[in-house]
Amino acid sequence: MALVVQKYGGSSVSDIEAMRRVAGRVVATREAGNTVVVVVSAMGDTTDDLLDMADALTHDPPAREMDILLSAGERISMALLAMAVGELGVPAHAYTGAQAGVLTDSKYGRASIVGVLPERIARAIQTGAVAIVAGFQGINEVEDTTTLGRGGSDTTAVALAAALNADVCEIYTDVDGLFTADPRIVPTAKRIESLSSEETLELAAHGAKILHLRAVEYARRFGVPLHVRSSFSDKTGTWIYDGRREGAFVPSVVAAQLDDVVAADTESAPRAHSPEPPAASAPATPAAPGGLDDGPSADVVDAAHRHAIAARARARVRPSAKEDHVEAPVISGIAHDRSQDKITLVGVPDVPGAAARIFAIVAGTDTNIDMIVQDISAEETGLTNISFTCPDGDSTAARRALESARDELGFRSLRFNPDIGILSLVGAGMRSNPGVSARLFSALSEAGVNIHMISTSEIRLSVVVDDAVLDEAVRAVHSAFGLDAQAAEAVVYGGTGR
Repeated sequence: MALVVQKYGGSSVSDIEAMRRVAGRVVATREAGNTVVVVVSAMGDTTDDLLDMADALTHDPPAREMDILLSAGERISMALLAMAVGELGVPAHAYTGAQAGVLTDSKYGRASIVGVLPERIARAIQTGAVAIVAGFQGINEVEDTTTLGRGGSDTTAVALAAALNADVCEIYTDVDGLFTADPRIVPTAKRIESLSSEETLELAAHGAKILHLRAVEYARRFGVPLHVRSSFSDKTGTWIYDGRREGAFVPSVVAAQLDDVVAADTESAPRAHSPEPPAASAPATPAAPGGLDDGPSADVVDAAHRHAIAARARARVRPSAKEDHVEAPVISGIAHDRSQDKITLVGVPDVPGAAARIFAIVAGTDTNIDMIVQDISAEETGLTNISFTCPDGDSTAARRALESARDELGFRSLRFNPDIGILSLVGAGMRSNPGVSARLFSALSEAGVNIHMISTSEIRLSVVVDDAVLDEAVRAVHSAFGLDAQAAEAVVYGGTGR
């Protein structure tokens, strides 16, 4: 038995039939002997519809009221799914983010989680019920409803999994896991069986939409294993774990049994039993809330956790000699991002402190920076150019702030390009293999794609290109690195990629 947190995206709960399909999967997971907590997003386009209604009423809606409004979509989903699970004979209780103990700061519309106190959730699952939680939301110090911004439901699920010491956090979408490229652009993209947290962070940060960056960061920080899979199929999906670190998570025997849990119209496979772990291998787990007369005791829940932890240790994957050869690059996948704009400051005085002042001004607008490139200073002028990319929603504020400070900063002009795309090649061994960059640039050259900016890390190589040729660039690079599958297996069931 394992404690499983499942998160279902908007495409997975888009309508009543989808709700029934998800309810069947939840019940099958529980009947396989697992304790289940569910986090849901808003149904389909509910959030967009709420935004449209607000826009029809006012051009400047109060942030506090907007959070109350936008949190309604997830509350609808949680209530309906609880009813659907109840109809299948399994007790289920729905909880808002506040009721689930998700505590946030007071940044309306983009709040951050500061703590999780899931007492009511713990009590519900110990009595044998399925707890269903509204994602994307929490409560601040003055007891106002807050929303977490993009990726909020993923982050809610990971936060609850960490607080409850869950054995796995399953992220259900409308694709069969993470692929070597966006299936909507590269139909021959291959499913990635497993990724490290670091690789996943790079993919999420550079355009992969399946998992949000915040959720992956949270999972890595608290050691939460992630399993990305589709709610529309019974395929294995993608595991995200740090298997090379001593004592790190490796897909467990117990958790692997969840691969036998399929949609409502199919039968679940028999569940295998894990052998009793040695007492010495069982780490201490937090005490469960006391005072409960019904359902499994804290000792029973604790023993189940220990079973799963011991099974993980026994199932540790042994790397092959090829995997241990760090000189060989292992390309995990290609991410792309159309949500960035490029800003270039031309003729910046090349003096100490110039860049510091520029990016202090940008930071003052709450603008996130991705790539930064500075040209070599022209000796005769002592001037240089500084370019950076930022989310398209932040670029207007950044440009205004920089233009207002032109006299102070001393730059000659500001150039703005919203029509860019970023292609990122992610994988291990890039630093030790210079042929990776050569192959990337050759593939882009042969496809007639010009490069505007280049940025690298130990496991990533990113280029900025024109938006109009981004799709072709992704396909060309995907083929150049031999990532194409023999047969098309990449399916986007709901059409959203989430």
